[in-house]
Amino acid sequence: MKEAVDINCDMGEAFGRWRIGDAHDEELISLISSANIATGFHAGDPNLMDETVRIAAAHGVGVGAHPGYNDLQGFGRRKINGTSREIINDLIYQVGALREFARRHGVPVQHVKPHGALYMELAANTDLSQIFIQYMRTAAPNMFVFCMDGSATCLAAQEAGQPIVREFYADRDYGDTGWIVFTRDAGRPDPKAIARKVIRACTEGLVRTVNGTDIPIVFDSICFHSDTLGALDIVRHMREALVAEGIKVAPVSQILNSDAARRSHEQA
Repeated sequence: MKEAVDINCDMGEAFGRWRIGDAHDEELISLISSANIATGFHAGDPNLMDETVRIAAAHGVGVGAHPGYNDLQGFGRRKINGTSREIINDLIYQVGALREFARRHGVPVQHVKPHGALYMELAANTDLSQIFIQYMRTAAPNMFVFCMDGSATCLAAQEAGQPIVREFYADRDYGDTGWIVFTRDAGRPDPKAIARKVIRACTEGLVRTVNGTDIPIVFDSICFHSDTLGALDIVRHMREALVAEGIKVAPVSQILNSDAARRSHEQA
């Protein structure tokens, strides 16, 4: 059973006057511990990036870059073909932009979490993941990479020594492989059912797949999406359920550093 867990959320996912989802970032920010901030290619713009970093910093929430494919029309959930160099350079460009806004507000960029179709492509593409991790080792060797356990991204990071945060997806379904079932429209899920799913993952280490199979799940952070309908109710029910089980919500850096210290003590 977990003693503490991080909650991360994709945020700043708008563009100019365009908005998606029915929750406001200002409402969600106080209920999470890590924010994945859109960096302009699938959503986000300079003013919104600046504002989202500002409110994350004000609430002590970890700031993360959330780069995606250059796909505003498709919200980054369509694969965009390109060479590995082109794709990684797009990612580097976006991370660099968010770093400057984080610098402006006096906070570090805690992590990088690719978005949507780019996240899934990296998860399956060993060569692309290795190039991504090589960039991280050069530019940000202490920055967390958010990924699914067992994915190509996870394995490349572990082999290279890049710190990782493995995710559990609260508002997405799982297949029997342990990967999320990619969807462009999650509808309006039941927040109580999601809370029960999260608690089972935290207490039993299991999740039920779309085929009705119970599979083990390993994770450090719970993810939900601000564009999911009912996102505010989802995170409220999750937090209430976690508190009822005696599970703390804490920044991922605090959790992982505490776990590392405990393992070191146990081995001494």
